[in-house]
Order: sequence, then structure tokens, then C-alpha cells
Amino acid sequence: MPHARGCPNMDDFDELLSSLTPREDNEAIASYQNTTAVACPSCEEPFDDMVVCKQEFTSLNLDFEMDLCTTINDGNVVLFTHK
Repeated sequence: MPHARGCPNMDDFDELLSSLTPREDNEAIASYQNTTAVACPSCEEPFDDMVVCKQEFTSLNLDFEMDLCTTINDGNVVLFTHK
């Protein structure tokens, strides 16, 4: 069963972003792939993708179940996927 974990703050968000590979950027989301096994700021385990939700209501179409860690950065929900 998937579960979600929260992250209290994102002080090093720009540093984290610079370590990830951009994959998609549109008006609803920006997604980045973790190609270098960076640790999730919430659970400290490597994550697969980071998704920044730019709108208050955003739908995600997931191909399969996965664990998610969540946080907020500059008012945007940030999801870290764990496959």
C-alpha cells in the first residue's frame, strides 16, 4: 500500500533542483528526474522523480502505485516519487 510522508522545509530547494534532470515543464507542473541518486529531503532515501505542482488543483496520471513524500516550496506542493 503506498504511503505519503511530509517534509518540514525546503531551505536547499535551488541546490536540490540543480542536481536533477528536467523532464517536463508546463503551466500545471514541472517534473525532474533524479539520475544521480540524490536523497529525498523527507525520508533520506533516493527518490525517482520530483514533481512541482504549480496550480492549486493539479491531476497526476500515475502508471502504477508508488510511495510519495510531500512538501511545500514557495506555496507549491512538491512530490517526491519512490517506485
